[in-house]
Amino acid sequence: MLKVTHQQTHKTMKYIYIALISMLILASCKAKKSEYMKVAGFAQGTSYHITYENSNNKDYSADIDSILKAFDRSLSIYDTASIITRVNNNDPTVEVDDWFVNVFKVSADVNTVSEGAFDITVGPVVRAWGFGNAPVARHDTAYIDSLLQYVGMDKVKLEGRKIIKKSPGVKLDVNALAQGYSVDVVCDFFKDKGIKNYLVEIGGEVRGKGTNARDKFWQIGIDRPSDGNMEPGKDLEAIIEINNKALATSGNYRKYFVENGVKYSHEINPKTGFPARNTLLSATVVCDDCITADAWATAFMVMGIDKSKEILSKLKGIEVYFVYTDEQGAYAIFSSTGMKKNIVEQD
Repeated sequence: MLKVTHQQTHKTMKYIYIALISMLILASCKAKKSEYMKVAGFAQGTSYHITYENSNNKDYSADIDSILKAFDRSLSIYDTASIITRVNNNDPTVEVDDWFVNVFKVSADVNTVSEGAFDITVGPVVRAWGFGNAPVARHDTAYIDSLLQYVGMDKVKLEGRKIIKKSPGVKLDVNALAQGYSVDVVCDFFKDKGIKNYLVEIGGEVRGKGTNARDKFWQIGIDRPSDGNMEPGKDLEAIIEINNKALATSGNYRKYFVENGVKYSHEINPKTGFPARNTLLSATVVCDDCITADAWATAFMVMGIDKSKEILSKLKGIEVYFVYTDEQGAYAIFSSTGMKKNIVEQD
């Protein structure tokens, strides 16, 4: 029979007491959050808004600004000295960097799976329609047809650090996924710094990890895709909650023009050279990284609702929220199974 002395009981109670105190201290530390910092600025011809838990007690605004400026020097077609501009100008000495390589590889993959609906060689056609950095739009049928000879991922390839083009007329435009990728780049910076809670938004493309200052998962508003809804967040179609995910939306309700009573959106079909004409009004994509979400949001807008559903069945890890018009011309919604779980009821 084991005999427990008074002294042993006292020691046991002492250890239990210390353990309980330690658990309370740990619980208290876990519950307490650091101050959340907000950073805003401009990059890639758009604005960015970033919120992060300042657990390191450091202001990273200068670092973020520096990263995004360096990113522009790689992939911005608006920077006359950027790597992509030099590629487009057929500079024989230019070698691409890791950012360019990643964008090119993702572009090629999405191009293949989307059956050509996503194509970064469509840049000259985009500018011809007045949606790029060309000074004057020119989109008569003959001119558009003349540009299609330079469109197609089969006309460009990556060999090491060199971009090889079949024709000098081939021009690359990665705007359809570069903003999303820049979001990922900033998130990678936070990961390196050990920041566990943040929300990065650049040009409307978003990626969030952890929770906000209220210890809630990040919630993102999806704008109603109606013509004239030019102020983000004013008129929402839905609110999506994300947990360590990225979100990108593409639509035809802000970047468009009307000519002779016809609406032309900025989503160009690489196969026809003309703006996509279908019933899909906006496509929101949620997945692990923002470069993928951004690229597929564009691809879906080009493909339209029916083809998008078909392709979606072949994709893994991608959730969608589509707004389109039905046969009667009324708003209709299609949400993937996983996306439905993340839709938050509006107040």
